[in-house]
Amino acid sequence: MCKNPPMHPAFNPRLVGIAGPVEGGVFGLAGHDVSIGRDPSNHLPIDDPSIAARQCRICARGGDKFEIEDLGSGGATLVNGLPVTERILIHGDEVRVGESRFVFWMWNAEPAPGVDGARPCVLNEGKDCSFRIAALAPERAAAESQARCSLSALLRIGAGIQLARSAEEIAQQLLEGIFEAIPATSGGILLFDGRSLEPSFAACRDRDAGPAAEARSYRAIVDRARRELTGILAAGILPDQSEAAGDGAAQQPRSVLAVPIVALGRTLGVMYLDSAVPGAPFHADHLELAGASGAILGLALENARRLEWLQLENHRLQEASGLHHEMVGGSPRMREVYQFVSKVAPTDSTVLISGESGTGKELVARAIHRNSQRAEMPFLAVNCASLSETLLESELFGHEKGAFTGAYAQKRGKLELADRGTVFLDEVGEMPPACQARLLRVIQEREFERVGGTRAIRSDIRLIAATNRDLKAAIDRGAFRTDLYHRLNVVSLTMPPLRDRREDIPLLASFFVARHGKKARRRVTGMAREALACLQAFDWPGNVRELENAIERAVVLGATELILAEDLPEAVFESLPTGTRPAGSYHETVRGEKARAIIAAIEQAGGSFTEAAKLLGIHPNYLHRLVRNLNLRGAISNAAGG
Repeated sequence: MCKNPPMHPAFNPRLVGIAGPVEGGVFGLAGHDVSIGRDPSNHLPIDDPSIAARQCRICARGGDKFEIEDLGSGGATLVNGLPVTERILIHGDEVRVGESRFVFWMWNAEPAPGVDGARPCVLNEGKDCSFRIAALAPERAAAESQARCSLSALLRIGAGIQLARSAEEIAQQLLEGIFEAIPATSGGILLFDGRSLEPSFAACRDRDAGPAAEARSYRAIVDRARRELTGILAAGILPDQSEAAGDGAAQQPRSVLAVPIVALGRTLGVMYLDSAVPGAPFHADHLELAGASGAILGLALENARRLEWLQLENHRLQEASGLHHEMVGGSPRMREVYQFVSKVAPTDSTVLISGESGTGKELVARAIHRNSQRAEMPFLAVNCASLSETLLESELFGHEKGAFTGAYAQKRGKLELADRGTVFLDEVGEMPPACQARLLRVIQEREFERVGGTRAIRSDIRLIAATNRDLKAAIDRGAFRTDLYHRLNVVSLTMPPLRDRREDIPLLASFFVARHGKKARRRVTGMAREALACLQAFDWPGNVRELENAIERAVVLGATELILAEDLPEAVFESLPTGTRPAGSYHETVRGEKARAIIAAIEQAGGSFTEAAKLLGIHPNYLHRLVRNLNLRGAISNAAGG
């Protein structure tokens, strides 16, 4: 039998009809029994043959709690889509009997003025109540409040995830944030690798105890959410009252929620939440918030897993070669570089590193030093192309006070400061002849004199030189000493250009996205497929240095969490293979206009690229690159043949 305790004045409980014969009606609850059924004697009679004469009743429990009770005389009473026998209602629950659907509200506010003065009616025991349509300002206010709460939770979750680095930290941050907006007792993030039905990763949390070893889950619900890529909400679950359940029946979930975790079109796993509190079930707003959180979580986890894989891959490569280095790449050409470094690092042999600009010659030199017996001593680098002859000599050998104009004090050179360490001579092919002669003596005698000095200084150093020039051609021109070349070229390595190790581009791109995203204090989760296709199609004349600059530019100028193709430099974007851009896009239109202008200029110049470049006002080398990137060779040949 229902009791009738007095209602607290702050509450205004009522049922709002949203569908069926009761649509538009507002039915106030005054703290007494409210019966619903087909018979006219009910407090809320509904002319619907599909429901029982006395279908259900709503009773006040403790003033601010209301319980709906199915009277068991036929039909079904549904709360949030599930049949119930007894159930405590909370704000926002949907109640369905037959064709009629209500929403239970407890919002203490009045309808908006100006709607015929209508107000929700209050049911008086033993009297009928007619329907009156009112402006549902309280419901709108409640919806807006729920939206603000969800937005606030999403902002807190996003901020927390941004500070986390590992997948475990990200998952725990999200669960902690989601518990503030959803009345979950426990939850878990389950990730699958596609090879097993069991999760490959699980992060679990209990509302009271914090991170947990495991989370209980309804396996069928998790599997269905993962399989059908849909959010699932099950509320009003009846506990197992059998003897086998024992004392654990009180802790069994009464509401279960599961949403898929998707990133970049791939299903990563499922987020699972449950509540064992009968009076705090999940509802549709909770499902929507969980779905939005799952979208944020998917991108964050995918980025974290990529970074973890990158770190593990680099660690594996370093362990495989026993090296410590800062190079990125696992292609066959880079494995040859690692093998070379592992062989020459333990020796004191002079090393000559050749290769195009931007291929990472200095990184190799530093790796040789770090893995040598001189690792604890200085590594000093000198760029031979950036200094005049006088300044270069002073930088290398040092000078005495008054040795030349501006030499106001004695200065020790890099060769002296690097005693027992390593000196790296970058762009050694640009060294003036006088410096070459002095360097040759250092290599042969291991001693030198400061500029303007007379005292011989001995220094135990290892020399590593690098050049992007052809030193043999420089020798033929008389620009480089033959004997110095042979002294430097004891062991040599040619660094591969980036176009010859394209399989390393995704690794390098992920590495630079993480580095510059952190520097720019901007959240970037990865690269769009079209952007990665651009990177892999471009020839990269500036090699790894040019790739890093392109990624940094995209991170700084991009507007989304993914690097898009249009964020990349124009020359890189133009390398995107034909047919991968959406038809009619701005960039496709610009690309077409460029192609027509180039073909027209070449036709006007009679096939001469030099003359065509003059007509277009660009350098011939750039014209050749445009023709290659825009894939115009065939069109130009056809035009010439025609």
